[in-house]
Amino acid sequence: MPSQGLPQTCSAIPHPPKLLGGQLNFQAFRACRTGSSLARNQRVLCPLQSGNMNITEYFTRISYNGSYKNPDLETLTAIFQHHIRAVPFENLSIHCGETIKLDLEPVYDKIVRKKRGGWCMENNHLLYWVLKTLGYDTTIIGAKVYSPEENAYNHHINHLLLKVVLDGKAYIVDGGFGLVYQMWQPMELISGKDQSQVPGIFRFTEDNGIWYFEKIKRKQYNPNQSFSNSNNLEKNACKKVYLFTLEPREIEDFRPQNVYLQTSPDSLFVTKSICSLQTTDGLWALVGWKLTKVKYNYKENMDMVEITTLTDEEVEKTVKDKFRIMLDHKLIPVNSSGLSMV
Repeated sequence: MPSQGLPQTCSAIPHPPKLLGGQLNFQAFRACRTGSSLARNQRVLCPLQSGNMNITEYFTRISYNGSYKNPDLETLTAIFQHHIRAVPFENLSIHCGETIKLDLEPVYDKIVRKKRGGWCMENNHLLYWVLKTLGYDTTIIGAKVYSPEENAYNHHINHLLLKVVLDGKAYIVDGGFGLVYQMWQPMELISGKDQSQVPGIFRFTEDNGIWYFEKIKRKQYNPNQSFSNSNNLEKNACKKVYLFTLEPREIEDFRPQNVYLQTSPDSLFVTKSICSLQTTDGLWALVGWKLTKVKYNYKENMDMVEITTLTDEEVEKTVKDKFRIMLDHKLIPVNSSGLSMV
């Protein structure tokens, strides 16, 4: 891929990042890779190649061939959409006997080189590095996901997302929620404003420094009548997704939940094997043995939802064919929770 106007050495030679103003800062080099407070509090220009990570290799992974010279909203949106359509939201490592790691280089190796997906702490950690590398003013923040079963938000911060500031405006960038609650564009951080996207209408509301994220879902139509009463076929309604504050976080803040979510028998990610990938008009989702295809706005204010139950052999083939994932270990599908995921 051409260097898009940047010095050719940037993509070929590892070098320490600069703070704006040109001063070399070796502490900033580590900040780019860890999401520490230095990278958050100062606009650090991270190198296009950092250790074994290279931004052009990432762009190849997500099939992005556009410009990245200017860190603007148009470029951010294009990169973000390529990411969510190339990198699945998935927790298959848990059900293949693997451990999900949070350190940036293992995340990069898993998603970029092994062409796997990941959950929020992997997808958004990688996106954090990408956006910092390209010069975006980016901050890691944390959210508490809403549990419909408990009708309450989690007590702990269990979701990683990003805040990006462009021309004085703050945007939320979240490439790691997946399924039907995945935003398709960066969302301006404005309270009470309906923000219409292809998946539906998203909205933030703010109350005493706490921000609430919700989605207004369309009605759903399933041509397969055997699933007409399925829990998947929710009615048109406003759904709570998560709450968050704007307090800056570091990747270390998420390590306890990263362990809990992949080991506790009470964790949704332990009770369900999940893999979803956004498409140009909807998404594919594989939860346990249930494969769901969603086409957004199939009819006015209605999404089409097609559900198929697979065999173990079909699950393995679907992971390869639909999600383009090659697993190193055998997947044991699981779906022991009754909670609907689509």
